[in-house]
This record gives sequence, structure tokens and C-alpha cells, in this order.
Amino acid sequence: MELPLGSIQPAGWLKDQLEIQRNGLTGHLDEFWSYVGPDNGWLGGRGDSWERGPYYLDGLLPLAYLLGDEELIEKVQPWIEWTLSSSRADGQFGPETNDDWWSRMIMLKVLIQHADYTGDPRVETLMTAYFRYQLQELPKRPLSEWAKARGGENLISIQWLYNRTGENFLLELMELIRNQTMDWSGLFRNYPYWNRQTAFDHRVHVVNVAMSFKEPALAYLLTKDPEELKSVYQGIQSVMTYHGQLSGMFSGDEWLAGTHPSQGTELCAVVEYMYTLEHLIRITGDGSFGDVLEKVAFNALPAAISPDWKVHQYDQQANQIMCTHAKRNWTENNNEANLFGIEPHFGCCTANMHQGWPKFAARLWMATEDNGLAAVSYAPCTVTALVADGQQVSIQVTTEYPFKESIKMALSLDQALEFPVKLRIPGWCLSPVVKINGQAVEFSVVQGFAAIHRCWNDGDSISLELPMSVSTVTRANGAVGLQRGPLMYVIPVKERWQRHRIYEPYHDWEIYPESPWNYGLHLNLRDPGSSVQVNLGEVTYQPFMAKHAPVRLKVYGRRIPEWTMEMNSAGTVPVGPVRSKEPDEQLELIPYGCARLRIAEYPVLAD
Repeated sequence: MELPLGSIQPAGWLKDQLEIQRNGLTGHLDEFWSYVGPDNGWLGGRGDSWERGPYYLDGLLPLAYLLGDEELIEKVQPWIEWTLSSSRADGQFGPETNDDWWSRMIMLKVLIQHADYTGDPRVETLMTAYFRYQLQELPKRPLSEWAKARGGENLISIQWLYNRTGENFLLELMELIRNQTMDWSGLFRNYPYWNRQTAFDHRVHVVNVAMSFKEPALAYLLTKDPEELKSVYQGIQSVMTYHGQLSGMFSGDEWLAGTHPSQGTELCAVVEYMYTLEHLIRITGDGSFGDVLEKVAFNALPAAISPDWKVHQYDQQANQIMCTHAKRNWTENNNEANLFGIEPHFGCCTANMHQGWPKFAARLWMATEDNGLAAVSYAPCTVTALVADGQQVSIQVTTEYPFKESIKMALSLDQALEFPVKLRIPGWCLSPVVKINGQAVEFSVVQGFAAIHRCWNDGDSISLELPMSVSTVTRANGAVGLQRGPLMYVIPVKERWQRHRIYEPYHDWEIYPESPWNYGLHLNLRDPGSSVQVNLGEVTYQPFMAKHAPVRLKVYGRRIPEWTMEMNSAGTVPVGPVRSKEPDEQLELIPYGCARLRIAEYPVLAD
């Protein structure tokens, strides 16, 4: 179960990310981007009254409360107050100029967070009235278009309210929403989209897909049908098989686009997939979803946003050799979709990107059904929660993970308590070590978690070592990616940022390459670590930056002259093993999220 919002206080590098986010787009977007400015429909104005205001709040609100930032909280309050006061006699709420179900699904998630952080009782009142309205109206005006594809987002809010009030009509509404939502379970059982898609369909829209994986799991909570859960695994496996990328994401330069490393992935899909994975690990208790969550969060998320959080991409590429206003092989998006800017292509990502880090930080730990705590993801923080007999415990987590291997946890209790602590053991870690008060303990891993059940005392410590070995991830044409822990490592390309368009105060930017990119690597595929030298450095205030990369892999490679650019992107990786007459060079690879220009899939050189 999710802990009450506010139970987790981020620290270390993760808190730094939230502060950088506050100082950049998230903290200032409403000051210059009119879509979320004072004339927005969700503030009673005549401006945009659809998804962009709720999207923005869905990240701004948790960021404000996680940082305890009074200035940001003051920015949030007018949106909340207007929305709560907009509830009408029939139960409908929100802008009268727009009656779409979809935008209200997002705002309900915002109100849930507001209620959790503040205890405001008005949220339950509004939601109860609105869900009665939905129960009456949906038979006459069923879910359609975006709402039909994303009905699972509605289920999240209904289940939140049901767990607090237990009103039976909510069960009836869940069933109605489920029946009106696209049949994702059926699609996942017999998946038909094996190739790059060239025509619009809600079932291939990348953000819909990112949201969709949790819909059968949310339905499972209602139906208890194991086939629902099974379909989640089937769906993710199929999408990653036919469209998977090295960052843990799948392609979708609007529509699913295959596995080629120069196809794009939309930033909206990144943050929505993270939110989906947080729900999947909660519902299933399967730690493998935590593995994927970390891979996406530590690679795909930072890669698509500038280190100062002032501009972002709409589309990112695994092999990304320049970000320019030019024609690329996108399925739908326009020529500026991978610029770094305020609103490159559609503005949905400009509004929606903000939820990634705050929601990740708020769900690092969860409660277990046997009155314990589970570490879902690893990052520096302090978690304070109730455990056995309703007693409070605090656990301070000190770590530089994912860059380094050690995680230290210090427990604070008022009295000795017996309860389990469940530690997620990543699937990539072959020899984890758990120590209690300095003494190694034996453990077994069940569904990706090691459960340590004992009587804990104030001052007890847990030490978790997750040794990170270098491994390869096989891609098309014999190409590989290099992975160490949850991080993927890329050949960085020296960047020259050139202003493309004035857009005060942050502008739009193109990035041009200032160094070669077309390298193959000398790798021993049977023992990749023997080919690579790992160098660890300091974790700085902004570690997701090429010049501050905390980990660097040294490896030898050669230029491959015949590997050239195609349609303004890196061409198809040559079929390996590849021969090259160019001289050997020592290359320094850095984490994927540190490089805005990079080669993440590279050929292996012949001996």
C-alpha cells in the first residue's frame, strides 16, 4: 500500500533534483506560459480548460509539499480552491466550457494528493458527489476518445475514495468505468502491433500505452481475476519486444515506432510509465517492476530534460547525434520535436513532465500487508511510518545509488518493535549482501524482495550492498548496449548548444555535435567487465550532466566510417561484428541520463 503522502522526505541527490526542478520550469512555468497562466479555465479564466492545467498541478503540487516550499504551495492554492468551489448541484465540477471526462481524471489525482498532504475533508465531499454524477451520466454519455483509452486513471480515484468511505455505489461505478474503457487486457493477450505504426489509433499512441499497463491491474483489485494480472506481463513483454528501447522505455514518436535506436520516445510517456510502474509494484508486490521503474527514472527521464531544468525535448532518441529543426523518421511528430525548448511540438509534455521526480520520491517506500515496510526504489530519503501495533518508525536512507553500490539505513524507534523490512533486490544484482548492525544475514528473495523479519531496536542499522557488474544488452544487428546496475552507458558526443528561437525566459535550443559518434567497441561478450575499466567520481549537485558524470567506463573502440547519418539521425547500426581499419582510441562512456547527445547502441568490433 502507498504510504500517506508526506511520509517520505527526499534527501541527497534526489532532493537536489527537486530543487533544480523548482528553480527551473516547474517553479516558473505559470509566469510565462499562458496555457497554465492566470487565465486558465481551471482558475475560472477563459484560457485552456482541458488537460494542461491539471497536468501541471499533478507535478507542481507534490513538488511543493515534498520541498515544504511555501511559495510553490501559494501557487497551488488558487487552483485547488477554484476547483473545490466549482462543484455544482448535480455533482459535476471544473470549467463549464469543457465537460470532457479525461481532464477531470487528471484533476482528481491532483485533489487526492492535496487531500493526503493537507487532510482537506472537502476533497472526499467533491469526489463523492462527482462519482454519483458519473454513475448517472456515463450510461448516457459514455467514455470516448482519450477518456476511453485512459479509464484506468479514473479507477485510481474511485478506489482511493472507496478505501476511505466504503460506499457500495463506487463498486458499481468501477464496473461501469471498466466496461467503457478500451479492452487493454484483451489486446495484450493477442498483441497485433509488431511493427512501426503509421496511422493513428488510440491503442498505439505511446502515452496511452504507457498508462494502459496499469488498467488491468487496477481492474484485478475489483475482479480478483488472475488473467487480468497475467495480461499486464503479456502486454509489457510484447511492447518491449517490438518497440523496446535501451532506456527501459519503448518508442513512440507519437505512435509506437519499433526498436530502431533513432526512433523517438515522447517525454509524456516516460513520466506516465513511471507512474504506471509505481502502481504495478504496489498491486502485484513484484519487485521486477521496481527494476524497470529505476531504469526509466535514472536513464530516460533526465536525458530528455536540460540539466538546469529550463528546457526539454518532446522526443528523445537512444542514438541521438544532434537535436535540430530537421526532418526525421518520426511516425507523426514534426521537425522540431527533439529540440530542447519550452514547447517543442505539442505542449502536453511542457505541462506533464513535472510529475516524474516528485511521484518517484513519494513512493520510494510502501507499506506491506503484514504491518511492515518495503523499499521499492533506492534513493536518499527519510521515511516515517506506522508499523506493528500502530507504532512509528523512521528509517534514514543514505546512499549515492544508482551511481554507487552501498545503501545504508538507520532506524529510529521509541521502543523495540517486531515487523518486517522488505528490501527490493534488483534482478541484475548477482551477489547482494545484507548486514544488520554490521553482521551479514542470510535471506531468500521472493518476488524480488528480501524480507528481514525481526525485533528492531532504536539505533539498528541495515546495510545493503548491490554489487554492479558490467553486462551487455543485445540489440538488432549484433549491436549492444552496456549496463552497470540500473544505468545504461553511452558514448557521449560533445555538445554545442545554439539558440534556435527566442522564447523568454529560457528559449529554444538546437544541439550540434562537436565530436565523432560512429564508433564500434572492443568488447569481450563472454565477460564484458574484462573489457571495461570503471572509474567512480563525486556525486555533485547535478550528476545528470556530461561533465559531472559520477561514473565513467573506459573502453577501446574504433571509428566506423561507413556508419553515417540517415535522415538527420544516426543511421542503422552496421551488422556486427564489424571490421575497421581506423586506429584504436580509448573512449569514456557515461550514464545515459548525463548525455543529451549520445550513442547508446553500438556495434562490436571483430577481433
